Amino acid sequence: MEEQDTKRQLNRGLKSRHLQMIALGGIIGSGYFLGSGYVVGKAGPASVLAYLLGGLIVYAVMVCLGELAVARPIAGSFISYTRDYISPAWACGVGWCYWLTWVTYVPSEMIAAGIIMNGFFPAVSAMWWAVLFGLAITFINLSRVNLFGELEFWLALFKIVALLIFCGLAIMIFFGAIGGGDYLGTSVLLSNGGFAPKGYWAVLLTMVIVLVNFQGSEIIGLAAAESKEPAKTIPSAIKQITMRIISLYIIPMLLLVTIFPWDKASLETSVFAAALSAYNLEWAGTIFSFVVLTAAISCSNSGLYGCTRAIYALAQEKMAPEFLGRLNSQGVPQNATALSIVVCWLGVVLYTFDQDQSIYTYLLALSGFTGAISWISICWSQYNFRKQLSSAEVKKLKYKAPLFPYITQFGIWAQIACLIFVAFTEELRTSLYLGVPLLILPIIIYRWTTMRKEAVTES
Repeated sequence: MEEQDTKRQLNRGLKSRHLQMIALGGIIGSGYFLGSGYVVGKAGPASVLAYLLGGLIVYAVMVCLGELAVARPIAGSFISYTRDYISPAWACGVGWCYWLTWVTYVPSEMIAAGIIMNGFFPAVSAMWWAVLFGLAITFINLSRVNLFGELEFWLALFKIVALLIFCGLAIMIFFGAIGGGDYLGTSVLLSNGGFAPKGYWAVLLTMVIVLVNFQGSEIIGLAAAESKEPAKTIPSAIKQITMRIISLYIIPMLLLVTIFPWDKASLETSVFAAALSAYNLEWAGTIFSFVVLTAAISCSNSGLYGCTRAIYALAQEKMAPEFLGRLNSQGVPQNATALSIVVCWLGVVLYTFDQDQSIYTYLLALSGFTGAISWISICWSQYNFRKQLSSAEVKKLKYKAPLFPYITQFGIWAQIACLIFVAFTEELRTSLYLGVPLLILPIIIYRWTTMRKEAVTES
């Protein structure tokens, strides 16, 4: 049985369109539709600058990951790259930190979906809806990877269409074509304190939440080992993903702050639905409630996929129990998936006892910290990888990150700066109290076990 497991490989059933939508599915979650209210409320219309800076960081990370993924399309992705080009101990910390982030964040998405369904069907509690979604996502992730890719394609496509509809309606509102108003111009954008009512410092303080909204794009690297012709699909997916992320975030946000007063934004409802409802388009609230539902399901789906592949990679690198690195007959890491979903279900139960907004914000900040650590490691690994190559070897690379080393260094230092700003934001600072130990503890355990093994070998 063990010999059979070692011969099994991850199923390469993901097409280019699947890769693009998997990354978008992990990015455009309920955190974007709900969490954007926090960013707008803190930074005002200048929040657009935060999303623009976030888009540039995403571009830096994606081109670095693209170079590594094309050169080495392996299941471990950035965890294996971190081991080889930074250190095994750091890779262990990053890998477990990444897994713990998703298994705590995915339940919040399930709960969000359950709350929305409870609004449509009050007779069934949000808890049962959350469990139902958990079962469905478990089945999908234990099935063949192409089923996962196909479902994620359509879920992500629905979210994109919804954002395009919002943009169309917002433009018509801006010009006074609908909503019963006149041409808005800058009357909303520059009211209540101007473009940056709380100063440009507030833009930097919200960056960690913005980076949470962009997280999930790194899943494309974890999916590289299950993609067809990664040398062709990965560069194409990265190019299109980067452009779509920037357009789907920055343009809708710019239109949002142009038609909706920033001081009315909050976490209570989708800021996009609130903006449309303010112009007598209440039907949009129902539509966007359903959009948030699909976003939550899609993000949970992509998140579970990402964290199971991460812990599978840890097991392959002997940084997690061996049984988590086994594949079933369909080439799916079923043990890693089962463990992840069990932890997610525990989270669902815990979250039902307290769904306070501050907890949601705390989860977003924690995800921002651990996600930034993963992204920094990607850029750092690519930097060391390129430095190890000769000029002749660099020329042979099928895909190279442009503007090296400047784009790589920007990706690293911009995110380090974002983490420093977290310490200056009171409601986000507490995320460091849990985030830092989640990173350091696995490193300590790995070093301790490695030293014990070396001692036993020497004796």
